[in-house]
Amino acid sequence: MMTDKVRIDSLGANSFNGNNETYLARQAEFESNVRSYPRKLPLAIAQANGVWITDVDNNQYLDCLAGAGTLALGHNHPDVLQSIQNVITSGLPLHTLDLTTPLKDRFSEYLLSLLPAQGKEYCLQFTGPSGADAVEAALKLAKKVTGRSGIISFSGGYHGMTHGALSVTGNLSPKEAVDGMMPEVQFMPYPHQYRCPLGIGGDAGVKALTYYFENLINDVESGVRKPAAVILEAVQGEGGVNPAPVEWLQRIRKVTKEHGILLIVDEVQAGFCRTGKLFAFEHAGIEPDIIVMSKAVGGGLPLAVLGIKKEFDAWSPGHHTGTFRGNQLAMATGLTTLKHLTENKIADKVAAQGEWLKGQLAELQKRYPVIGQVRGLGLMIGIEIVKPNEAKDHMGCYPADPELSALLQKNCFKAGLILERGGRNGVVLRLLPSLLITNDELAIFLDKFEQALLAAGIKPV
Repeated sequence: MMTDKVRIDSLGANSFNGNNETYLARQAEFESNVRSYPRKLPLAIAQANGVWITDVDNNQYLDCLAGAGTLALGHNHPDVLQSIQNVITSGLPLHTLDLTTPLKDRFSEYLLSLLPAQGKEYCLQFTGPSGADAVEAALKLAKKVTGRSGIISFSGGYHGMTHGALSVTGNLSPKEAVDGMMPEVQFMPYPHQYRCPLGIGGDAGVKALTYYFENLINDVESGVRKPAAVILEAVQGEGGVNPAPVEWLQRIRKVTKEHGILLIVDEVQAGFCRTGKLFAFEHAGIEPDIIVMSKAVGGGLPLAVLGIKKEFDAWSPGHHTGTFRGNQLAMATGLTTLKHLTENKIADKVAAQGEWLKGQLAELQKRYPVIGQVRGLGLMIGIEIVKPNEAKDHMGCYPADPELSALLQKNCFKAGLILERGGRNGVVLRLLPSLLITNDELAIFLDKFEQALLAAGIKPV
């Protein structure tokens, strides 16, 4: 084993003995094959501030991943750091199970006030600190409330990697070697702006998918028993930054309400101003029965919470627990983050920046036709990479190019830009930066992204 060590007592840029290669080799020795991000982003982080990351070799990167959307205020925001210091020096316990503290009281009151109708019809459930555990709790609760066992989910959806959450996730790859997935999960096609699953496209495709869903629920010979719940993302994240059409989402809410089916909306990645609204479902003006919240809700620290319509709070005490559901530090950083986002009207800023950035990317698309489509809301944007030299399909879409998408991610990293891929076969480059990113920093992103295109040998037209 190598002997390079980090001096934990005085961490800083000069406290690291070794380079990126050294630390990555040690990580490969220490950790399971399951690790993923270091394979695509081979760096060892020494410092981070705002949207910028510095590695142990003193290379600087513009971070458009931000903990997969967790770091709404970016890295090490001074108010977030101060909130941690305040808890540490206050004498509050760091571990409380689900016992009450004044901090938890303030956090709960503020979070509830952000839910539809100021949260008057909702209560909160603190689950284990991952979004996946919150999804598990939501699925269990829906079954308990309705007495039914089926769940409807959607192609392209991502809800986590635990047993139930993986069962309602669209991606087949992590399911390949797992037998005995949760039974009675019915997948349905989710509308796609660029690649309509019905092969129709446009408004006609959305209307057909809307009818298909409603008919499946109403048809007494559909073969699908009435489910306990429908679970969906109002904007699919891992599925390739795919926003739900407003009319489709509104119809799903109407049909589920008419049939006594709980609507679970997973806001783990899209929530808290990222789409230009506080919650992504607000674009459709609907109220879910259960709202799944994690990532940004903890201000960068582990926390997951359900917002449950009170009429569906059918739990008995202790019927879904979690040792770490009382994370006081995360409630402090979460409260600070939520207040900063709302009091500074960050959603409006994000909405404006998102429209500007999509416009700039559309201009880039004209010069680089490997960009098949730019889509998303706010600062949750996807860039689908295609093969423009091959024939279009009957909807006018070029074939996807996963190899080029992977190369562009690699070239972006070399240019000092961190972003993730998603969508079918990883063909969508995804932007999830800090919501406090400036216009100048977005311009830097555009410059670095074009550098990556040119480095891939793609010549502008």
